Amino acid sequence: MRTAKIARKTNETEISVSINLDGTGAHAMETGVGFFDHMLDQLSRHSLIDIEVSCKGDLHIDSHHTVEDVGIALGQAIREALGDKKGIRRYASCDLPMDGTLTRAALDVSGRAFLVFKAEFSQGKIGDIDTELFREFFQALAINAGITLHIENFYFDNNHHLAESMFKAVARALRDAIEIDARAGDRVPSTKGTL
Repeated sequence: MRTAKIARKTNETEISVSINLDGTGAHAMETGVGFFDHMLDQLSRHSLIDIEVSCKGDLHIDSHHTVEDVGIALGQAIREALGDKKGIRRYASCDLPMDGTLTRAALDVSGRAFLVFKAEFSQGKIGDIDTELFREFFQALAINAGITLHIENFYFDNNHHLAESMFKAVARALRDAIEIDARAGDRVPSTKGTL
């Protein structure tokens, strides 16, 4: 089973994350940030990764530490659950349409962390979250999961759809990249022999 549990406690947040990479998209999110929970639900449902997140953060300040630290813990869980990455597809991309919005996510489960983020919101908040925090989440996720992640929005008709299209596109690409490739056997998808 490709599963992991991460517990992370700082002066700013207390987080527990559990995942099953070979799940059905079952999810339970409790971060105290409603719109963020909704986006994490999308990430789980469309990647088919079972994800449970519980976070008690310093929301009396703002949601920055909660969002970033959940990205850190979730990334760590993904990295741990992937193990030696034998047999995975490794690369994947998804062009995700939502009404008048189109966003692409492309990723490489390479062990090398990198984020390219090309999306500009037209408002500072969606619900109870600052839109600038979406980049912070994906940065923390990519660094801690050890993936190269490119997210690019081509156009959008509203900010809710822009955020949701990013999470769904990343979810679909992640689903394809971490899937076990029957033709690959138990080989690591790299000429180096390791990722």
